[in-house]
Amino acid sequence: MKTPEDAAAKRAIKPVICYPVETLPTPDMALYEAARAGLQKTDEIVVAPRDASCFRVPQGHFFRITSIEGPQVGDLNLFNANDLSERFYSGKTRALHGTHITMGERMWSNFPTLRPMATVTHDTLGWYGIDEFGGSVHDVIGTRCDPYTHNLLSAAQYHHCCHSNLTRALAAETGLSTHEAEQHIHDVLNVFMCTGFTRDTGQYFMKASPVRPGDYIEFFSEIDLLGCLSACPGGDCSSEHSSDVAACYPLLVETFAPEEGALNAWTPPVINGYDRTHGT
Repeated sequence: MKTPEDAAAKRAIKPVICYPVETLPTPDMALYEAARAGLQKTDEIVVAPRDASCFRVPQGHFFRITSIEGPQVGDLNLFNANDLSERFYSGKTRALHGTHITMGERMWSNFPTLRPMATVTHDTLGWYGIDEFGGSVHDVIGTRCDPYTHNLLSAAQYHHCCHSNLTRALAAETGLSTHEAEQHIHDVLNVFMCTGFTRDTGQYFMKASPVRPGDYIEFFSEIDLLGCLSACPGGDCSSEHSSDVAACYPLLVETFAPEEGALNAWTPPVINGYDRTHGT
């Protein structure tokens, strides 16, 4: 392939941010921080290694995902608890906030609602930043490990990929059949996962997560949420993505209620204001 004479000039063009976020509605982090001071625990679940569990969080409450025994990555799906068709939109979250999210950033829902579902209110791994390889933590790049790609690459059947784990858990929680539940499983927030793109080939990479027992990421529930979390069969994702060999550990999910009146100044998010006429 012939390189054009102006190749260097083309490569030197400065990039433009696709979505300037100066006008994006911003969360009132001071209000959330004040509400955190009086949280009362309401429930907890422990997600078993290589499996998934569901949990529910009322609007205006908080939930926290914690590493409790060893370094472990989790794959998180979020749904509107009252309407499964509204769910987390990782692609738009990535377009607005970048490849990884942390404190003060949000998980956004799909079209046509496109509104905040959850806001990150605390992140003990916020110190990690972006490393020399371009890696960072809590990614919205990866789709989730799944049995279809596993079969494509290895011609094998594996039933404890995060996609299958999430499918089983959602089916058990909702009473849907496995086939019906699978249609609702979507691209995830890879909690604690350390990932990026290689500089030379642009390939998606993973590396050992820096998470240790006691580390957590915490969210404020902007709407009534149904969460589904898989403790990934890759463990800390330092070597294998879907495996019965990798060391895997449970994850703790806790939910908390703020003190009465702590969020009186909070305004719940409304659905997106686009009129949906699409020019017709």
